[in-house]
Amino acid sequence: MLLEGRRALVTGASSGIGKATALRLGAEGARVAVNYYSDKERPDAEAVAAQIDPGGANAFAIKADVGSEPDVVGMVGECQKRLGGLDILVNNAGIEKEVPTLEMPLDLWEAVLRTNLTGAFLCLREAGRLMAAQKGGVIVNMSSVHEFIPWPGFAHYCASKGGMKLLTQTVAREWAPLGIRVLAIAPGAIATPINDFVLDDAEARHRVEAEIPLGRFGRPEEIAAAVAWAASDQAGYVTGTTLVVDGGMSTYPKFT
Repeated sequence: MLLEGRRALVTGASSGIGKATALRLGAEGARVAVNYYSDKERPDAEAVAAQIDPGGANAFAIKADVGSEPDVVGMVGECQKRLGGLDILVNNAGIEKEVPTLEMPLDLWEAVLRTNLTGAFLCLREAGRLMAAQKGGVIVNMSSVHEFIPWPGFAHYCASKGGMKLLTQTVAREWAPLGIRVLAIAPGAIATPINDFVLDDAEARHRVEAEIPLGRFGRPEEIAAAVAWAASDQAGYVTGTTLVVDGGMSTYPKFT
């Protein structure tokens, strides 16, 4: 197993890519804290933890709003208490909502940046403090092909992912001497609940798939596999970069 004995925190892990990632890290031998945002997601998060370890010794669900500093400090403190530290952080929590920029209210802009970018910063800062003290760790930030591909109607989301790119690179340079690797994974179009608005529209789905050389949406498990590798010793020389997992979408002429 790639991650035997490692201690991991996956944010936004009650569904989609986060769920698949938590399950894969658990399958690779890691003990996993499964973060969720609100009581609505609690049953799903607890089900993920139970699937990893029905006995509860190696997985547990933990509620926290990643955009709240007190919540994040408390969540990482609980991980330290229950796991004894953290070896892996997967900053996966994220939101999006399509709104033309001319119509975008400030509160929506701030909500997306708060979760997607500020949340990633708060989690990596707090986890990084634990990792620095133990002289090692890996942080995987879940970015998107929209850290470099513009997406009309999603200026807030693209800004958050573009910011995440340079956050990842900057912190990777700062923390390499501490034994901490920091990298990002950029999924393309993945079949998750956040993309149901496209998946449920046959015409829209066809338009997206026509832009993907492999001709299909990716599966959450395919992103989770990339995370597991990136967090493992097999990727020990990888830091400060973004691994793109997009079925070739970013090579499509429309984006070049």
